[in-house]
Amino acid sequence: MTIDTFQPNKSAFAAAGFKNTIRELLEQTKELYLSDDIPWVVGYSGGKDSTAVLQLIWCALQELKIEDKANKAVHVISTDTLVENPIVALWVNRSLKQMQKAVDEQKLPIFPHRLTPEVNDRYWVNLIGRGYPAPRYKFRWCTDRLKISPSNNFIKNVVKKNGEAILVLGTRKAESSVRAATMEVYENRADNTRRAVGLSVNKELDRVWVYTPVSTWSNDDVWQYLMQEKNPWGFKNQELLTMYQGATEDGECPLVVDKSTPSCGDSRFGCYVCTMVGEDKSMAAMIQNDSEKEWMLPLLKLRNEIDINDSNKELKSKKIQADKDRRDFRRMNGSLTVHINEYGADLVRGPYRQPFREYMLRKVLEAQVQVQQLGPAEVKDLELLTIEDLEAIRNLWVNTKNEVEDNVPSIYESVTGKSYPGVQIKEHPLLNHKIMQKLKEKCSEYNDEDGLKYEQVRELLTIADKHKNLLRRSKLFDQLESALDKTAFENINQARQFALQKKLTENQFRIASHDIEAEEKAKLLWENDKIEASLLENKYVHLEQIDIQEI
Repeated sequence: MTIDTFQPNKSAFAAAGFKNTIRELLEQTKELYLSDDIPWVVGYSGGKDSTAVLQLIWCALQELKIEDKANKAVHVISTDTLVENPIVALWVNRSLKQMQKAVDEQKLPIFPHRLTPEVNDRYWVNLIGRGYPAPRYKFRWCTDRLKISPSNNFIKNVVKKNGEAILVLGTRKAESSVRAATMEVYENRADNTRRAVGLSVNKELDRVWVYTPVSTWSNDDVWQYLMQEKNPWGFKNQELLTMYQGATEDGECPLVVDKSTPSCGDSRFGCYVCTMVGEDKSMAAMIQNDSEKEWMLPLLKLRNEIDINDSNKELKSKKIQADKDRRDFRRMNGSLTVHINEYGADLVRGPYRQPFREYMLRKVLEAQVQVQQLGPAEVKDLELLTIEDLEAIRNLWVNTKNEVEDNVPSIYESVTGKSYPGVQIKEHPLLNHKIMQKLKEKCSEYNDEDGLKYEQVRELLTIADKHKNLLRRSKLFDQLESALDKTAFENINQARQFALQKKLTENQFRIASHDIEAEEKAKLLWENDKIEASLLENKYVHLEQIDIQEI
């Protein structure tokens, strides 16, 4: 068995014809399946490429079943990020259920699995709960948590139980020149001892071989196969084509097992919250092309709440400024980070602050109610935030961020009109919403426009309360001191002046040392010029000029 030479823009069926090529590929797949006892894992996203691959594998197993040779497990995994385009998510879920029904009837060793991220890895838990800024190019925290981890954890478990695994993917070289080059690198690596049987190595997963049966197919080849060959688990491929026709550009949301795989944002069907692209063209097109899909509009609006992209420079500038205002000037641990470039120096903004996180919780719940009310029967019970998500957000707010007001239940009840379904916690005699509101009002009498004084007093009270019943309070003073350091500033300007002056002093001390190289000295002198200019002119770097995102 050999890997075919890839020729861009040429049909994989040109040489031998459609029927003969499919026959050869089925025989190749059967031969590979029978060559060892290593279980297979097929990545299925519901899109055209993964559907074509799974269909090939399924048909090969049907033939092997007749020969009484279909004895090795084939796992089909589909990762639902829980913020998928709901049309696609519904399609995939129905498909997985139909697969299970077909497997039971056909008695094949195929095992469909719907994977989801761990609760603490979910999108809204991180954005609303922890305050992670919406993903940016330099801070793309979503792919690992939502896509890579669920898939890789499953594959690693298969490897742990069986020693190895074969990962079957629908990746194709015709998707892009970068994709073609990457695939060929892994095919031709020196450690690819199974190249002769059509496999390549996986750079992220040890003892995992990759099989890409449609790697040389063109986009048209995929559709020709899906339209001419009947779906073996009983789904209609014509409906898949119709779903694609509802949008404008080609692509799909692939199984992501490493960062070289395009994210959902780079393909047709992605997450409805994706801020890695200028706009969600697929969902917008679906709504525009079919008035019955207007119930998805609230999801598009959610994305707009957190997106800073805009083709209009003036509007983009306003969005960036709004994003800055929502975010803390401190990082998660309370530290200050200075960024310097040719425009000047400034603090890098950290996580979303409490008011915006509470605002976004309300907006997501409002969107959930609207979708349930406006959408078709299959989304009447759709939850953008499950009770698990809400309780995780609540725990982060109350126990990690010391936001003892415990506002998740009240926000939920005010938006949905229903009783909060989570754990009922007895109200604290001191640290409760009513007392905290009075404290906030008192702090406002002392020019606490940014709420920093209130946050400081609340944090000190919370730390003291957590230690009140402990016999040993050795860590109390350390935590109090840390809290005071974190909340030492009355406003961002005070923090900015402090951080820039500190950076300036550190640079000057380093310049004065004798062991500094000329190149480093020049860099530090350049930095000091930018810092001094910012301090003297009170002119700071705009966020759009900072190319890093930190929390």
